Amino acid sequence: MVPDRTRGGRALSTLSYVSRATGKPLIGETIGQHLDRTVERWGGRDGLIVRQQNVRLTWRALQARVDAMAAGLLALGLKPGDRVGIWSPNNAEWVITQFATAKAGLILVNINPAYRIHELDYALNLVGCRALVTATAFKSTDYAAILSALLPELAKSAPGKLQAARAPSLQIVIQIGAHSIPGSFAFDAVSGMGGEAERAALIELASRLQFDDPINIQFTSGTTGSPKGATLTHHNILNNGYFTAEGMRLTEQDRLCIPVPLYHCFGMVMGVLGCLTHGAAMVFPGEGFDALAVLETVAEERCTALYGVPTMFIAEMSHPEFARFDLSSLRTGIMAGSPCPIEVMRKAIAQMHLRDITIAYGMTETSPVSFQTGLDAPIERRVSTVGTVHPHLECKIVDTEGRIVPVGTPGELCTRGYSVMLGYWGDEARTRQSIDAAGWMHSGDLATIDAEGYCAIVGRIKDMVIRGGENVYPREIEEFLYQHPNIVDVQVFGVPDARFGEEVCAWIKLRAGVTMTEEEVRQYCRDQIAYYKVPRYVRFVEEFPMTVTGKMQKYLMRAAMEKDIAAR
Repeated sequence: MVPDRTRGGRALSTLSYVSRATGKPLIGETIGQHLDRTVERWGGRDGLIVRQQNVRLTWRALQARVDAMAAGLLALGLKPGDRVGIWSPNNAEWVITQFATAKAGLILVNINPAYRIHELDYALNLVGCRALVTATAFKSTDYAAILSALLPELAKSAPGKLQAARAPSLQIVIQIGAHSIPGSFAFDAVSGMGGEAERAALIELASRLQFDDPINIQFTSGTTGSPKGATLTHHNILNNGYFTAEGMRLTEQDRLCIPVPLYHCFGMVMGVLGCLTHGAAMVFPGEGFDALAVLETVAEERCTALYGVPTMFIAEMSHPEFARFDLSSLRTGIMAGSPCPIEVMRKAIAQMHLRDITIAYGMTETSPVSFQTGLDAPIERRVSTVGTVHPHLECKIVDTEGRIVPVGTPGELCTRGYSVMLGYWGDEARTRQSIDAAGWMHSGDLATIDAEGYCAIVGRIKDMVIRGGENVYPREIEEFLYQHPNIVDVQVFGVPDARFGEEVCAWIKLRAGVTMTEEEVRQYCRDQIAYYKVPRYVRFVEEFPMTVTGKMQKYLMRAAMEKDIAAR
């Protein structure tokens, strides 16, 4: 008989299965209802601060802006269930649109601000967007020019009456910023369009909308085919934001610096909704990530929490002016989005005053967080694992035949519970491939769960290298190489090999002003890790190909190396 052991409400056994009960219930409200509740409790406190726009709104002032925009969207003829795309970097209008669509029962469709014409075309048509909220320009992207090329009918269209050959569902374009796109509405003008009838309709909708209604579509990474539209509900993302913030012990006294993109769960769920449920201030340092802007914002606004992917924290701590900023107000935050190197975590704790920083793990399809490190966990657990399972969720590790493996054994991580998406929009086949008949979401991630319930991510199933019959987990080699004092960042992956099937390759970014040779890297590895894990190929790089959210695109690195090896 297996002894009954528990830790933090999680039943533990000899198998890699964990669940967690908690005294804190799930929130049974829509996002709009919860915004009103937050204003009742903390309406006079700072709610939204956007540095680059000089915007500073209390929660009550933000609510007024949201209600006006929601009424305006209804005045345009949009109906509950209609899809509204947003294609923009971080700004106040993004946050207002997020809450306004929720109040109006509209489904917000997050479109990557890095998308170009082909990808925008795909996204708009996959989910049938009726409206698009768009920025004018961001960095090298001219949104207005892209829209003109995709939708030439806009130039001669009356606002709200678009009939476009390439996007037949799209009727309404709303422009953020200077109003220069023909056939579009100005964002601020829409906020003034709602009258008494629309305000009354919003009140009626508040009682009619259900928290299980779809409210958000997020496109998952398209590294192995066309992006899929993960469809999430109020219940999915509001509760996940709440419990993620609970994991940091966030309160209305906190001020969270959010440099991660809003179009991704990290920004709009863990950031915006985490602050909403706890009354904390949302602080945005810029449209996109800039290490100096983050440091300036944390110091100026006395932020107590900071979010980022590992590469962001690396950039902040290695910035030439890092030492001049007073970051002593920081206490907590989250490092997530891609595997978090142990040494980077240690440095963030020591150099950025982030004594309560946590690691969170999840995926878009689970709203996103499934595991998070606890503030009271031993330091070794906090830096070497992704913590323990989130409240109200179940997770298990399975083998290739779907059987739960013993503790400590690598396998695929699966999640079940309130956070699992409804499915991929309009794609029942791929939904069934990801969510099995018992309701388990299959992650595609290789992980282990130990006897105390702590989870460690080994890598992606498709990233695992099989060299001469030996399973090689790139994450293990990366963690080892991060310990070298000259190495700032490293990515390890497999490349084809005629003799062994695959060989290990490492791309390495060195500290400024230092040099290493390929042989020095290999020599550092020898006698410390198994011979079959020592990289045969080493390339020194300045940057890595990655997504906007900081996820490394190893398939691009692999393709580049295959071409390089073939040319030798």
